Amino acid sequence: MDPIACTGHGACADLLPEVVRLDEWGYPLLTAGELPAGLHRPARRAVAACPARALLLERASTPGPRTAARQALPGQLTGSTQDRGPQ
Repeated sequence: MDPIACTGHGACADLLPEVVRLDEWGYPLLTAGELPAGLHRPARRAVAACPARALLLERASTPGPRTAARQALPGQLTGSTQDRGPQ
């Protein structure tokens, strides 16, 4: 999540309440960790619905078998965790 771009519309929390909750000012806080496989489609929907384009779905990565480059694995939403508040 891009906290600078986020304007607090809350569409992500409406579409993906299992992972996104809103703080007291209406800004999203994301649950840390891997996104469960059953939530990939709703997560893509939430990313697409963000009016500020502040939410991003990234693939987790680990070192590949042939090189030190990183390979894409199942995704997770990026942004702040539940434990972090606005800065």
